[in-house]
Amino acid sequence: MSIRIPALIKRNMALFALSQSFTGAGMQFVYGLGPLMIVSVSGSPDLAGLSVALIGLSRFLVSYPIGKITDNYGRKRGILLGLALALVGTLIVGFAQDWRNLWLLIFGILAFGMGMNAAQQMRVGATDMVPQRLRGQALGYIALGTFAGLILSPGVVNLSERLAATSGSDPMALPWLMLPVLIIAGAVLVHFVKPDPKEIGQNLGRYYPGYVEPPHPAGKATDFSTMGLMRHAPTRLAIACNAAGQGNMSIVMVLTSLVLAHHGHSLTAIAWAHLFHSAGMFAFSIPIGRLCDRIGRGRVMYPGVVMTIAGAAMVGLTSGYIAITFGTFLVGLGWAASNVASTALLADEVETGARGRAIGTNDSFAGGASLVLSLITGPLVSYAGLPAAGLFAALVAAVPLLMALSVRISAGKRVATKQA
Repeated sequence: MSIRIPALIKRNMALFALSQSFTGAGMQFVYGLGPLMIVSVSGSPDLAGLSVALIGLSRFLVSYPIGKITDNYGRKRGILLGLALALVGTLIVGFAQDWRNLWLLIFGILAFGMGMNAAQQMRVGATDMVPQRLRGQALGYIALGTFAGLILSPGVVNLSERLAATSGSDPMALPWLMLPVLIIAGAVLVHFVKPDPKEIGQNLGRYYPGYVEPPHPAGKATDFSTMGLMRHAPTRLAIACNAAGQGNMSIVMVLTSLVLAHHGHSLTAIAWAHLFHSAGMFAFSIPIGRLCDRIGRGRVMYPGVVMTIAGAAMVGLTSGYIAITFGTFLVGLGWAASNVASTALLADEVETGARGRAIGTNDSFAGGASLVLSLITGPLVSYAGLPAAGLFAALVAAVPLLMALSVRISAGKRVATKQA
């Protein structure tokens, strides 16, 4: 039976998606320009992965605390707090790059990353506002908004290169100084989301007459704990898949910028390559979400992880622009499948009052994986070469598949023992 989505929910979802479309360009700058900015200011290629690592660190630091804030005080307050921090961070990044100040640049990227990752509670808000069978699709709409914003980034970078050529400014600093206008617009849109998505999630029957929320095996808001999530096999595997996909992608995004710059491609060409990667991450998010709702979370999540393995191998073992770009596109597409499916699964398994913390825990693990693996990437490339880094990224993504196999074997043994 189809579920009719109320006009109020559609309006709120559209506001979140539009907000993402305004604010999404900044993350593209971190991944596309960040490694080059760090190398240009520090003079050390071994630090190439630092910008991506800082985004991982910011996600690790902020995701659970902001989830707790939104669980206690509502989703909008946490999101707006995040966007305010991102606004300050982007200005610091732009001036730090122009002044060639490495420590200020590091601080700015960290502040910006914490703000943008806090604003990812929009995904939690999206899952709050719809019944379980529509959560994958809701996440897809929010992700598509992010992609709409990322389309702007190559144009902004190209404009910056043109302005820098005539003004003498740093072409990697100017995009950051243009970004605050978009962040402010995104914050205004969030302000108009009413009522708060958490309130909607706790009263879904009021908006969807007759709907009854199914049980939540991973725990209630009153007794939520990270250990509870990790003891429950479905949520443990969801967190592992998301962390592995994020870690794999962190390595590949650093590799993409370094390889293309090494072969003499312009900043605009690099930005376009990262746009194709972002297309994989976000452009197909709605069909991925619908597929999650139709065939189940696991049947989308695990193939997504397999896809990141194939993409990482292409980036590490090929040398042409088209092949590298296609490989990084596959990594993005695989990440999208594992991220949407794992987020939807976690939203299904916990109550509304604990959902911010549950998805925040998922993001924290992903941030930790991104932090460690992106820091390893620079030295790994320097001492072992690009192919070794690509193969390492593929091995990272294989870990949750082995975990899932182990769970299945253990379950089979238990069934066999009971039957005996």
